[in-house]
Amino acid sequence: MPGFLRSSDAFIWSIESDPCLRSTIVVLVLLDRPPDWRELTKRFELLSRVVPAFRERVVPSPGLAPPRWEPDDEFDLAFHLRRVDAPAPGDMATLEEMARIAAMADFDRARPLWECTLIEGLVDGGAALLCKVNHALTDGVGAVEMAAALYDRAPQYEEWPAPTGAAPRTTRASPYRTAALGAVRYATDALKATRRLPALVGKGIQNPAKAVVETCETAASVWRTAQPTRGPGSPIMIDRHKGRRLATHHVPTEGLHKAGLNAGGSLNDAFIAAVAGGLRRYHEKHGAMVESLTMTMPISVRTPHDPPGGNRATLMRFEVPVGIVDAAERIRIIHEATAKVRNEKSLRHTEFIAAALRLAPRWYVGSALRKVDFIASDVPGFAEPIYLAGAAVRMQYAFSPTLGAAFNITLLTCVDECALGINVDTAAIQDVDVFHDCLIAGFDEVLALAH
Repeated sequence: MPGFLRSSDAFIWSIESDPCLRSTIVVLVLLDRPPDWRELTKRFELLSRVVPAFRERVVPSPGLAPPRWEPDDEFDLAFHLRRVDAPAPGDMATLEEMARIAAMADFDRARPLWECTLIEGLVDGGAALLCKVNHALTDGVGAVEMAAALYDRAPQYEEWPAPTGAAPRTTRASPYRTAALGAVRYATDALKATRRLPALVGKGIQNPAKAVVETCETAASVWRTAQPTRGPGSPIMIDRHKGRRLATHHVPTEGLHKAGLNAGGSLNDAFIAAVAGGLRRYHEKHGAMVESLTMTMPISVRTPHDPPGGNRATLMRFEVPVGIVDAAERIRIIHEATAKVRNEKSLRHTEFIAAALRLAPRWYVGSALRKVDFIASDVPGFAEPIYLAGAAVRMQYAFSPTLGAAFNITLLTCVDECALGINVDTAAIQDVDVFHDCLIAGFDEVLALAH
């Protein structure tokens, strides 16, 4: 059967006709030295054979069937894996600018949806690997799983065997048979929400009142997940366009974890509370008062049985307290909100909701996404030192797509540091340097709770 995109992937793919809603993920890996280029090439070659989507492109299907993965007969690794010298001055600002251009540029959709560029000649003697993937290829957690296949746990590496044989190929079906299979796949995703029907019927016979309550609770949860957003709560972060600015910051993992724990929350709660504190300061600098803002938090629904490819995250929206000055109180309230979101019954029906949204008018979906104030994502990285073809990884920053929000801030743990990748829509936030300073102050405020 052809490799159709899952409903969640097909939904993300469908909205990309609007440049403001592109789902490009950019990862910047800082290395202490240039890696062995021959070995690096070999590892990406082998990775492209292990993860089929690295050698496949997305093509449309007839009718209402979702798009599908199709082998790229002209796959050229040299196009996807490149090697350049850093332009002057070759510092962190240079890398952020290169990452910004990558984040704004669309993919060549006649090819697989990934690109990696090794950047050498940095002013400190180091190097960087700039990776760019489409969300349909993988999500944050999946990207970390794939990266694990590239990295070593020791400075000295063993050379990987040279690739042998041809890459796996998929037999192509006729367009009409493909469309029929796609319609079946699409219907299957939509019907997954009803797979518990026999159990519910049985429960309904045994306890009718409880069955009715459970059905109503599930329906209410699905509505909370899919209902239109009221509109941006921010009176200043309103406009949206396709311009982007990237920024970075990093904080100690232990400090952020302790701050959350001391206030009755988690590292993720402390992370969101720090962003909320920065937003309060930013609004105050503009003479604006705001009590709460709408945030989207990606929640991974990936299981140990899922392959690293594909998007296994669902987007959940909720109100975040911004006007509360006390950082500890903010963490406690956010902890209650995130716990509620993680226990939503709608999480079981992610594919059903995505299938329905893919058929909704594009203008409606785009308008709803633009009404989210910001996105914050916490991605577990690597807890121990890692190396890439002989080079030590010093830090990794992930810049996730804004998807219509004013900005997206992604926390990616790297040994004992939390690397923060900030992707800003410059129509919503024009003074990015001021905004960046406010975010840093918000994190400093929360980290003070660790002592």
